[in-house]
Amino acid sequence: MYCRRLNLPNSRDAVYTGGGPASLTENELGELASTSEARRSLMKNSSAISLFACSVSAIALLCIPAVAQNPLPPPGKAPLYNTAKQELLEGKQVFSFTQSKADSAGYCEAAKHYDFTWFEMQHSTLEFADVEKMIAACPHVRATPMIRLPDAQEWHIQHATDIGAIGIIVPTVDDVDRAREAAKWARYPPTGRRSAGAGQARGIWGINGIDYRQTINDNMLVVVMIETPTGVANAYDIASVPGIDVVIIGNNDLSSFSGYAQTDERYHQLVQKVHDDVLRAGKIFGLANAMYATGPYSKDSQFFQNGKSVDGWQPPASANPNAPPAGEESK
Repeated sequence: MYCRRLNLPNSRDAVYTGGGPASLTENELGELASTSEARRSLMKNSSAISLFACSVSAIALLCIPAVAQNPLPPPGKAPLYNTAKQELLEGKQVFSFTQSKADSAGYCEAAKHYDFTWFEMQHSTLEFADVEKMIAACPHVRATPMIRLPDAQEWHIQHATDIGAIGIIVPTVDDVDRAREAAKWARYPPTGRRSAGAGQARGIWGINGIDYRQTINDNMLVVVMIETPTGVANAYDIASVPGIDVVIIGNNDLSSFSGYAQTDERYHQLVQKVHDDVLRAGKIFGLANAMYATGPYSKDSQFFQNGKSVDGWQPPASANPNAPPAGEESK
């Protein structure tokens, strides 16, 4: 198979596609990029107004380096208490189990054996009070508590962080606006706009002399999911947003939104573009489907929903540790 370079219209991004009948055509790629260009034009027209209205302090908040945001702690500094983030920064793969119902006993048992917990609040009836109780039941269990939220709204992210989550996962990120919202509300000033509020987070993580307020920004892990062709077209811009730590493919939704089966070469071209753009932006790449922890994407993929436990532990026979939540099965 040979490769050819296609430039998206009026875009700085290039896509390399394989030859042959299964390759995306220029018209198809143009359709993927059209929404991206429209949004970019709208953002360009509104930028002057936004900058004029901003105060000097607000502008300063935006002037955060987009590269090298995730350095390892310097020598002599304690490792992160977000152990999943620490492992990612060390180049390791991390895996979760998915908690989609209120079950403190079941959660506390499973959380002994995984890198992080994927609390499912996009496709479940879990409430914040349910997650709060589960985190409180075993606050320093091995698995880092992370919540997949339904969106990037301020109140959702504030609730998640106040109850003790030290990682958020935001789905269906199509553009930089949604990515900026995710990053902005997850961290305190000066790097974000998180408000100081009550909740159990400080009592869980601010122990043994640790100052929660001064350390949580470094420990917070912000993950966004690209799940549509529009998100693929905007992948580099999304990944370049300051404060975004990890970008993952929502494999099943990308298949659904693109119309390509996960075995289709055109689907893999979309995944490859996101992979290349995320690494070019200096961020961590992952995939929601743990089946990709081995195979062609495994070399650079670090973050997965579900997958293997750290100690070989197996969930009850009725559960499949690699299975996506109900309704998100592979096409």
